[in-house]
Formats: sequence, structure tokens, C-alpha cells
Amino acid sequence: MLAKTMQEFQSGATILLDGKPQEHFGTRAVQDQANKSSNLIANFISCCRQRRSTPKVADTTGQQWTGGELLLRTLILRRLLKRVLQDNESHVAILLPPSAGAIAVNTALTMDRRVTVNLNYTASAEILNQCNQQAGVKHVITSRRFLKKMPFELDAEFVFLEDLRETVTTTDKLSCWLAAKVIPSSLLQRQLGLQDIDSTDVLTVIFTSGSTGVPKGVELTFGNVESNTDAINRIVQLREDDVVVGILPFFHSFGYTVTLWTVLVYDVLGAYHVSPLDAKVVGKLCEQMKGTVLLATPTFLRSYVKRCKPEQLSTLDVVVAGAEKLPRELSDAFEEKFGVRPVEGYGTTELSPLVSVNVPVSRSHTDMPDAREGSVGRPFEGVSAKIVDPETMAEQSVNEDGLLWIKGPNVMKGYLGRDDLTAQVINDGWYNTGDVARIDEDGFIFITGRLSRFSKIGGEMVPHIRVEEELAKLLGGEDLLAVVTSVPDTKKGERLAVVHLPMDQTPEQLNQGLAAAGLPNLFIPSRDAYVQVDEIPVLGTGKLDLKAIQQLALEPLG
Repeated sequence: MLAKTMQEFQSGATILLDGKPQEHFGTRAVQDQANKSSNLIANFISCCRQRRSTPKVADTTGQQWTGGELLLRTLILRRLLKRVLQDNESHVAILLPPSAGAIAVNTALTMDRRVTVNLNYTASAEILNQCNQQAGVKHVITSRRFLKKMPFELDAEFVFLEDLRETVTTTDKLSCWLAAKVIPSSLLQRQLGLQDIDSTDVLTVIFTSGSTGVPKGVELTFGNVESNTDAINRIVQLREDDVVVGILPFFHSFGYTVTLWTVLVYDVLGAYHVSPLDAKVVGKLCEQMKGTVLLATPTFLRSYVKRCKPEQLSTLDVVVAGAEKLPRELSDAFEEKFGVRPVEGYGTTELSPLVSVNVPVSRSHTDMPDAREGSVGRPFEGVSAKIVDPETMAEQSVNEDGLLWIKGPNVMKGYLGRDDLTAQVINDGWYNTGDVARIDEDGFIFITGRLSRFSKIGGEMVPHIRVEEELAKLLGGEDLLAVVTSVPDTKKGERLAVVHLPMDQTPEQLNQGLAAAGLPNLFIPSRDAYVQVDEIPVLGTGKLDLKAIQQLALEPLG
């Protein structure tokens, strides 16, 4: 019956997770959801008061705060930041790893109606300065302890949490204690002006590299993020005894929406560590806090299989992987060692980020199929998906490959200050993911490739054109001598490859030049990934034949 319904809609991709067919986004029910007032901060306040004496956040620095303590600290920090920040300072940057402190900073700024900009501290200072310039950032909130480990010289003024702590007065403590403990929630919300928050107001800007290599700021609204937190709760059915293990950085939309805001607005505990790469520490954290929900990438899961003991992750009940393909053999190994099978989801930063997810067996709540191995699940409620022919843009039938387009309340407001780039990817509310996919008769999405000129390497997006530009500088001349593509990689999902004409420099020399230009290690191809050809394929339109170029790389490297 479900397949018949899909054929009637002729889209093959508009199915809700409860198994009911969903018309294209624009139906009255979905419009109501998009237009209603969104208030994550109000929900955060209510949740903190609900867990007034119950642990709400904890981290591996030794911090553990109840809901009441978190709310009090957030209110005090908001008060302190108001003294430092200008009244018209709309965007404020944060340079902190996942921790209780980073959560307090994010919520304090949001409570003060500021737009948060969590900076990617794995990027170069040059890139961070570009991000700050685009967002008009004047202050970056960080800690001396963190900056000592990861020193940056930025064109903005640092605000150190340690220094703020020294400025707290008795009046600050008393007034915020009354607000956190005594004043009714409704009155507190009015005092904070939360009733004026609209679902279309920008909540955060998360930067991601564009096709030219220049960072693009993705504007996510209150409504965007709230639509994702609501969907996650409906799918996973979060419980008060759930412990979400937060290891993903908040500059990553997966970490920001799921391990930050979903934790804050629902009755669960969040346990955080500064780096997902520290497998042994993550294992100890999960064991100590009895973690039940883990969100990660396959790269991180592979590390945990190798380095964590079975008893450390034995309490896990939900494991969701995203950002790259989840190999079946990895799921098998993880399940064999820890007793829980990871499921795969799909999303992009521009989609807040989640679009779909397979429902873990332990949280399944319907007789309809809600998980299918090899797929990335079915779209969330209120989210529509369609597959179109990349050349004609005609909508494809069930099980036909094509470009994946998404429409729903999770679609970003746009790219910060770049209406031109926004118009290139959003058409009539539909977002072009740049991914090639198919949708089966039951509405499950299968990602089969990518047309966009990026590679997902270890969960990070690497722009091909950025690497090509630097190669062109190194090679000199006016001719196009090298094109970057990607080939599959068993460990990181993909790896870069360079298809090139005969050149007078060796791969080693070029890689040294790329490193000297400031490119991260992920942007630098391995020495054996350079493939020499007699001619670089070009389409009749004059554009590069990307499929043929990739095939040339696959022959010796695939």
C-alpha cells in the first residue's frame, strides 16, 4: 500500500517516518509548523527547572551541573557578557570544544538574542578571520586554557571565561539566583524578551567551505533547529534516563543541533568530551556516565572498535552515524563487540542538519518498516525529498538515480550575505543537496554518489576547487594542467586524486607547496594519488567532464 501511495504522488520520496504519505511541503499542517513561534530558550528554561536537582550536563574536565546550576550559570554569564559586548553586536564567535562551559556560552548568547558563530578550531587562522569578517564578529569567546593548546591570532578581541569569572559580583549572583530559582518561568521569559523570538530569526551561523574554497556561513533559524530537535525526539523517543555522549564539535551542525540543543530542551543528561578522537577517554566517559546515545561518524566508530573495551560501551542503546557512508562490516564489528548495531542517517549543514535516519531497533515504535540496511532512512515528518534528473530536472521514478532535493522546515534561511549563492541551491523552497541518490518503494533514501565538487573525508567536507587553485598557482601557466577528483577509501570514505597532464614538478614537490600554502592535511592528496593522462576530458559545453575524470582516477586507484 505504501508503494502504491508513493506512485500516486509520483515523487518516490515524500514519506513520513510514521509510514503516512506526506504531500510536498506547503500543506497546511506543515505550514503551521513552519510559521509557529519557536522558542528553544523557553524550552531550555523549562527543562532546567524540571531537572533542578538532577544532573543535566557533565564533561571530562570534572564539571557536572544540575539543571538548576546550568540555568543559574547561564543567566550569570549572560549578565557578564552584556557588559563586554556592544548592544548592537549581533554576531559573536565562540572558540571552545564540546564542554559544559561551551554549552553555557552558547545558551547565554542565545538568551541575550545574539547569533552564535562556533568557529572551527581545526581550520587555519586565515580561514577563521574570513569567517569572522563575513559575520561582522568583533569578539571571540574562548578560554585561556584552550587557547594555550590551540593558539590563534585573530582579527577580533578575545573574551576569556577565566577573566569574566573574576568580575562576578554579589548582586550578579543574587539577581540571577532569584531569576533561576524563584521567578515564574513565564515572567522570566517575558523579562528576557523570549516572546519576541520568531521561528525565522537566525539562531546560529555555521561555516562550511564553498565550491571556491571560500567559507560560506549557513544561517540556521530557531525554526530550523527546533524542527530537527523535535524530529530527533520523535524518532529516538528520548527518556529521562538517557545519557547523550557529546563528542562532536559545536562548529559541526550535527554536534550543534543534536548534542547541544536536543540535550538542552529535553529531559536527558549530556556528557561531553573535547575531542572524538580520544577513543580511550570517550570509552571511560561512556562507562562512567552510563551513556545510552552516541552520535558519531564511521571514522570515530572505527576507532572505538579498536581502542575501547566491550564493557565501556555496553550501556549504549542508540548509535547513529552520519557524515560519511557506514560500511556494513563496521556495523558488524561494532555490534559484535558492544552489543548495539549502529544505524545511518543523512543530512547537510544547510539542512540543520538531519534529513533522515534509520530508527534503532530498540526505539522502533511502529509496525511499518522504519530501518533498512544500506539506506540513510526515511525523511523526517514534514520533510519531503525528491529525485530529479540532473540534466533535465525531470522528477525520477522510484528506484531511479538522480539529484536529491529536500524541502521542509529544516532548510536553511540562506548563506550569510550571499543571496546569489543561496539562489543557486534553493529553488521554490527545495534545496539541492548535490548528492546522487535513489528512493525505494518504501521511501528509504540510498545515497549513491555526489555531483558536487566536494569529498567527505573523515566526515569533513573538502572542496576540490580550493585544491585545484593552489595546484594551478604552483604549476603556473594559463592551461589547466590538473583536476581534483575523489576515489573510494575504506578508512575515511573517500580520498582525493589528481588527474593531470605531464608536468615538471613531482607529486612530492606539489604536496610541499600545498602545505606551504596553508592547506590542511585533509586537502593534500597522497603521493600515489596523482594520475597522469594525455588529455583532460571536457564536455561539449566546455565544462569539465567530471564523471570521466573520476573514472580515469578510478582505473589505477579505485
